[in-house]
Amino acid sequence: MCPACAATLAPAPGLPVPLGVDSCIALLDYSSARPLVTALKNGGRRDLVSWCATGLAAAGERSGFEVVTWAPTGRDRRLRRGYDHAELLARALARRWGLRCAGLLARAPGPAQAGRSAEERRANPVFSARRMVPRQVVVVDDVATTGATLTAAARALRGAGAETVRALVVARRP
Repeated sequence: MCPACAATLAPAPGLPVPLGVDSCIALLDYSSARPLVTALKNGGRRDLVSWCATGLAAAGERSGFEVVTWAPTGRDRRLRRGYDHAELLARALARRWGLRCAGLLARAPGPAQAGRSAEERRANPVFSARRMVPRQVVVVDDVATTGATLTAAARALRGAGAETVRALVVARRP
């Protein structure tokens, strides 16, 4: 991320916390960060992970949390891209904080959230916990729009033992 490009990015707006999530911290406003998120997600720009993770680490508070996880992307999208961008972000954030990173969630097959109505987003995705989880969990994703993905992740994590779920996202979209 060059300094000139970084200077064009607006901070995230203050928006309501998604249901089931104790706090949600976003680094950027999606309207200015869309090219960044698109490049990371669909443009193969893995080099942007480090910049985003450094920003998330500075914006969030690590104390008291036991593990960092991510909201996994769908299997087909992961295979098409060759990676799960949320996983890369979570692993990089965990390294910066000195915390363990673990894939705690499995995503059921279903459509992507992009291009769907708010009502459709709330019905999708469906996550399940892969195992019992620690009490204090940080979940990472790229963008929060309606909060449906984070709500679904928090529901699955809480069902498997999490007491506190904090979300960190690169961008927030009103």
